[in-house]
Amino acid sequence: MSLPRAPDRLSDEMAAAIGHAVSAFGFLEEALKRAIFSLTRQGLGEDASDEALEKWLRRMEEIADDTLGTLIDSFGAAMRQARIEDRHILAEALDDIRLKRNLLCHASWRPGSQPGRWFPTFINTRGERHPDEMGAADVHAIHAETLKVARRVVSIMRATGIAGEWAGHDAAPAGDEPA
Repeated sequence: MSLPRAPDRLSDEMAAAIGHAVSAFGFLEEALKRAIFSLTRQGLGEDASDEALEKWLRRMEEIADDTLGTLIDSFGAAMRQARIEDRHILAEALDDIRLKRNLLCHASWRPGSQPGRWFPTFINTRGERHPDEMGAADVHAIHAETLKVARRVVSIMRATGIAGEWAGHDAAPAGDEPA
């Protein structure tokens, strides 16, 4: 029995593009956690009971380990409860990012039909395959869209007036908070 063929090495340009996109997904996860914290805390009101606060704090601890998909669902529910305008547009963008994140993080890559193009072999939970080859520019576009959506999530969080904390920025100088 022969061993399976080793995967093809991505070009440095494509590997870097995927790395930047993955880092944007991480930033989005952090933004979603903070926004869920802020929206749900705001929803408790000023006179929340100790029991309600304890229950809410336990849920916030659970959110710390949630995946992007679960965070998107939780944020969607928090937006509905807070009656955020145009939330359906943001929810659609987040669902699209969820699919692209799964593709970029779980695909096995094969060389495409042209230099610089790669075919992601990945079947999603709906049994669908990504139909097209991708290049670094395609992945850079996913990175940019993810950061744009993350900024919108942060703006919703900031509008509550409850900012929470950015992990790893405890000792950052004033004004160095992420976008």
